[in-house]
Amino acid sequence: MTSAASDSSQFDIVKHYNDLVQKDSSISSPVAAVDSLVKMIEKLNATTMLEFMMIVRTACDQLKKATNNSISLSAGCDVFLQQMSRLSNAQSVDECRKALIRAGSDFVHGAGKCRDNVAEFGSPFVRDDQTILVHSYSRVIMGLLRRAVKQNKRFRVYITESRPDQSGLQAAEELNQLGVPCEVILDAAVGYIIEKVDLVLVGAEGVVESGGLINKIGTYQLAIIAKAAKKPFYALAESFKFVRLYPLSQYDLPTFRSDLLSFKDKADTKVDWQAELSRSNPMLDYTPPDLITLMFTDLGVMTPSGVSDELIKFYLD
Repeated sequence: MTSAASDSSQFDIVKHYNDLVQKDSSISSPVAAVDSLVKMIEKLNATTMLEFMMIVRTACDQLKKATNNSISLSAGCDVFLQQMSRLSNAQSVDECRKALIRAGSDFVHGAGKCRDNVAEFGSPFVRDDQTILVHSYSRVIMGLLRRAVKQNKRFRVYITESRPDQSGLQAAEELNQLGVPCEVILDAAVGYIIEKVDLVLVGAEGVVESGGLINKIGTYQLAIIAKAAKKPFYALAESFKFVRLYPLSQYDLPTFRSDLLSFKDKADTKVDWQAELSRSNPMLDYTPPDLITLMFTDLGVMTPSGVSDELIKFYLD
């Protein structure tokens, strides 16, 4: 084992990542991933560029394999690897390492500004006396709604319960503290209340190359209902969640497992159906771009097709 590999192995990057997301509920997976990679290379003393790049790529693979939902985390790792590729022509390994630490640190410190920019661009779409439907819990959506409250806009919010983790309850609690009239609805009640809604807001785990959306399970059916009811469906995402994936169906997602929602022989066993719900159901789904009205990002308001242009600029620049 080389000294560089030994240095990196002494730093538990997965533990650092898990500690970050547990201690700071406001940090998103891509930002936590980049922060963890920065901390790792601060302790790294590689002697060749090849060795340096191999260790960083291995660390990215470790992070992706250690999480159940690797899509948004992968986006952060990909941003970091692309930056490393751009800096690999530096005069020395140490020069590249220092430049990458600076770039990664700037990314982490600027992540909050990205969320603020999304709120700024999306703010004109939230108006007085609107009724908004929000799916699950999203930090970037909460940022937009907080901004609207500060602008003294009066609106109402329906929030889906978002099974199986009931993350919509957290959004309801925060909105209640802001004094926003809100009501939690069953996921199955979306069709029932859609006629009362002026617009739909969803966050994103990842925005793919086609401009489609990977997000909490239930987003796809919500988009279908919004389209049928002719209600605008807006997705909010920071640009560092743009991912190099091109799924054509639900079963092309990296998180897909063949045992999800598969029929099993349970005839001779007593089944805990409540536990089975969480174990056998997917946590994410894919929403095609034709169901998305607009995307609010830190780069501006764009159509889904604009995502492809931004990815090409970033990776081919």
